[in-house]
Amino acid sequence: MSRVRDVFDDWARSGRAEGMERGHAPAARAAFERLGLTATSRYLDIGCGNGYTVRWAAAAAPRGLAVGVDLSEAMIERASALSEGIPNVRFAAGDFLTVTPPGAPFDAVFSMEVLYYLPGLQAGLERVRGLLVPGGLFACVVDYYTENPASHSWPDDLGVPMTLLSAEGWAAAFRRAGLDLVSQERLRHPAGEGVAAWKLAEGSLFTLGRRPRRAAGPAGAT
Repeated sequence: MSRVRDVFDDWARSGRAEGMERGHAPAARAAFERLGLTATSRYLDIGCGNGYTVRWAAAAAPRGLAVGVDLSEAMIERASALSEGIPNVRFAAGDFLTVTPPGAPFDAVFSMEVLYYLPGLQAGLERVRGLLVPGGLFACVVDYYTENPASHSWPDDLGVPMTLLSAEGWAAAFRRAGLDLVSQERLRHPAGEGVAAWKLAEGSLFTLGRRPRRAAGPAGAT
């Protein structure tokens, strides 16, 4: 993961964090809205970048808590600077597999273009489940997936290993982690100048899961 951290540190220092926000915002906003935050919700963004969805959550949940975690310390520095003065925002730098975010457990967890970087994707999804309250929702958005061939060169382009799954592969991974699959869809971007063709055709893969409200009982139990 050190290579991933280095890449995003470089991007934060070169100003690409805001470019990522602009590029991801249409799909991120559509997925974020599916979480249905209330005024008192506790929210976590895994791989929060410059913290843009954390600020959305802080506004949507003024009596709750909005938390961002990112492996890149430079991204967390940028997110903290952009969020200065927002009282219900917190940030933590580090690997979310080992860092305990402030405010856990959460009503809603969000991840945009992050989980496929993990060397142990399944462990990451299990960690997400553990960070959710029973009935809590997890919104996961990825652009690197089997049905989007335009993304398949990204590991070589960045020099970073990534886990490539199909839409069904993501759904199955959610289920193995103990998350109920609520929905899965493609989030296609609105047409505009400079929008990549794949964002209009294949779009971003959005998977919404829920931590069950209670553990399943023995077979045949009600």
